[in-house]
Amino acid sequence: MLDNQPLVISAIELFRGTLSRASVYLREVIQEGLKCNAAAMILAHNHPSRFTEPSNADRDITGRICSAAELLDIRALDHIAVGDSECVSFVERGWI
Repeated sequence: MLDNQPLVISAIELFRGTLSRASVYLREVIQEGLKCNAAAMILAHNHPSRFTEPSNADRDITGRICSAAELLDIRALDHIAVGDSECVSFVERGWI
């Protein structure tokens, strides 16, 4: 979570998954942003496999989080999928 500068005000691990998936709850992401009085957020998640390409589910939940956050004046600055040797930025792909 970030303030208006944008400087980090909180780094939060919200969910843990299995080797193949994690459940992400939109409500909890937004609650954390409000609790921190965040002006912006950067989302990140790991891909334990070597395949770092974001899935359709990754893209879907990112869109839902961005839309909900925007309604509350919290900007989603990026979502980064982290793999063993590379990262994929949703902003660089034009998805945010």
